[in-house]
Amino acid sequence: MSTSTTTENILDVTLLEPRMKHPTIFSRFDQLGEGESLTIHNDHDPKPLYYQLLGERGNIFTWQYEEQGPHWWKIKITKRISGENDETLGEIVAKDMHKAQVFKKYGIDFCCGGKKTVKEACAEKGLDLALIERELQQTEGVVSSRPLPFNDWELDFLADYIVNTHHTYVKKNLPDIRAYAAKVARVHGASHPELLEIYELVEEVNAELSEHLVKEEHVLFPYIKEMVVAKRNNTPVQHPGFGSVRGPINMMEMEHESAGKNLATIRSLSQNYTLPSDACASYSLLFRMLEEFEDDLFSHVHLENNILFPKALALEETLQKG
Repeated sequence: MSTSTTTENILDVTLLEPRMKHPTIFSRFDQLGEGESLTIHNDHDPKPLYYQLLGERGNIFTWQYEEQGPHWWKIKITKRISGENDETLGEIVAKDMHKAQVFKKYGIDFCCGGKKTVKEACAEKGLDLALIERELQQTEGVVSSRPLPFNDWELDFLADYIVNTHHTYVKKNLPDIRAYAAKVARVHGASHPELLEIYELVEEVNAELSEHLVKEEHVLFPYIKEMVVAKRNNTPVQHPGFGSVRGPINMMEMEHESAGKNLATIRSLSQNYTLPSDACASYSLLFRMLEEFEDDLFSHVHLENNILFPKALALEETLQKG
C-alpha cells in the first residue's frame, strides 16, 4: 500500500494494511521536526494510538481532533518544541488542588485532558489565556482550606485512599442514581425526552465503572503495592502476567475518558443541571446526585491519571534499572 504526502502532511490510515498502521504512523511522527504536524485520517476514533504514542514517546506531542465521526476522524498530531516548560494541567493540580476550582469554573478538563498545557486547553476552548492565568495566580497562597497532600503520599497509601474514598463512593451512590434516573425518565420522559438519553448514559457509566473498579482493585493496584514493597525492601518484584504496568494504566485511562465523556454529555443534555419548572423532588434529587457524582469522579480520576499512574510508571522504570 502507498500513501501520499502533501504540504499539510496528511496520512490516510485506511489505505494501510492493519499490521502496518501503527508502525507507519510512528515512523511519520518520528520524522517530524519540532513544531511540525502530522494529520491522520481514520474511519474510527484512534484513541488507543494516543496512549501508545504517549507511552512510547512521552508527552512530546499535542493531539487535536479536527473531525470526530461519525464516518471520519481527523486528528492533528504536533510535535512539541523542546524547551517549552509549560506545566500540564494535571501537573498543576497535582501540586495545588486549589487551582482545580479555576479549571472547573471554565470547563477545563484537568483529569482525562490533564496532559495538555493551559495554553493548549485555552486555545481548544476559545478561552482568554491571560484571564485564566491571572485567576490561577490568585489562588496562590490561599489557606482557607488545606487540601490533602496527595502528591507526597506513598503509592500504596494513595491507592488505598482511592479505593476507600472514591471507589466506595461510586459503589454506594451509583445504584441510587440508576434508580432515580429510571424513575424520572419514566415519569417525565414524554415532556423531557433528554431524560431518556440521560438514563441510557447512566447505565453506560454503571457498566463501565463496575468492571473498571474490579480491574483496579484486583489487578492494577495490587501490583503497584507490590512494586512499593519491592522498592522499600530492596527485593525483586514478581513479573506480572500483563507485562509492563503501562498496559493496564493505558486501559484505565481510556475507560476514565469514556466515563468522563458520558458525564459531560449528561451535563450538556441537562443544560448544566438546570431544573425545569415542572421538576418534582425526584427530578431535583437526581440532578443533584449526578452533579456530585461528576465532581467526585473529577477528583477520583485526577488522583489516578495525574499522580498515581505517572509515579507507578516511574517506579517500574526505577525497579527495572535496579
